[in-house]
Amino acid sequence: MNHAQHVNRITTTCFYHLRRLRQIKRHVDVRVMKQLISAFIFSRLDYCNVIPSGLPLSTIAPLQRVQNAAARLLMGLSRRDHVRSALKELHWLPVVYRIKFKLALMMFTIHSRQCPDYLSSSVQACSSDPARIRLR
Repeated sequence: MNHAQHVNRITTTCFYHLRRLRQIKRHVDVRVMKQLISAFIFSRLDYCNVIPSGLPLSTIAPLQRVQNAAARLLMGLSRRDHVRSALKELHWLPVVYRIKFKLALMMFTIHSRQCPDYLSSSVQACSSDPARIRLR
């Protein structure tokens, strides 16, 4: 399976769950709906999201559309309403920045030795390379 197929499978699954959540929206309050979206949607968007870190935006764009649809569902916006202010109000990072944040967090935990041994042994600091020892 390549990256485009993986993204397609994630978006298909997430949109299915969003349609199901739309059916129960009027029966639960906003707090519960936010938890359900976090459980069903963001758990899939965030799982192994360091892998698409180098992919083009055209491949990552469907994941952003899923997040936009989740924000529209939660905030009660229509399809034509702009979603950026809703993302700010919900304190949700856009998908591209979520990927960058997870990658930075992973590298911080590797650098500070708060990760499993197999991760810290797979990464070598640039400063320990003999060819780069005189660089700042």
